[in-house]
Order: sequence, then C-alpha cells, then structure tokens
Amino acid sequence: MNVELTRFKVKKGKTKAVDEWLQFLNHHMKEVLLTLEGEKMYIETIFREVQNEDEYLYWYSVQGRGGIEVTESTHWVDKKHLQYWQDCIDETYKPVNLTTEVVMIPEKIRAKMT
Repeated sequence: MNVELTRFKVKKGKTKAVDEWLQFLNHHMKEVLLTLEGEKMYIETIFREVQNEDEYLYWYSVQGRGGIEVTESTHWVDKKHLQYWQDCIDETYKPVNLTTEVVMIPEKIRAKMT
C-alpha cells in the first residue's frame, strides 16, 4: 500500500479553471469512483491552498499495488481530468512529496483494501 501527500503548484491565472476542474470532479463523482477501481486507488482527496499569491493543490492518496496509471486510462472522465491537469498545473514547479511518518489504518480496514 502506498500513502502519499503531494503538493502541486497551479499556473498563474488558472484559479477559475481549477474551480471548474474541481466542480467537474464533484459533479461526476459516480464515474470518478469507477475509474479509481482500476487504479487500485482506495482514497484520493484533493486539498487547495493559497499562500501569498501562489495557489497549490495537494493530492492525498492511499493506493494499492498493481493498479493502472491514470494516464493509461481510456475512460472519458480521466481524459477530461488530464486535460484540466495540463491546463492548470505548473510543470515548471517540482512537486513536493511530503514524508509519510505514520499511517493509522485499522487492520480490518486494511484487509478490505487489499
């Protein structure tokens, strides 16, 4: 199992596009949840932060081993998600992976995840 929290920087001037992106994901949650199964993504959460004049999105995820990458998906929701990603995420900013120190998931929940 892989537990991650990663920070990505949003391109300047893309706040409204990020609003639209997150609204799209929330609006199509049924389809989004279906795509997570193939990725073996048990939990995926997006957080948003503005620091000074910079905007960031944080991805928190708990993922099993052996799932497909979102970039390999042929589902229309993932394709749209990746279009937003390319439009909104600043690829010149190196993503920051926060260090996982403690993972607290009860064994009965872990057993259901594998």
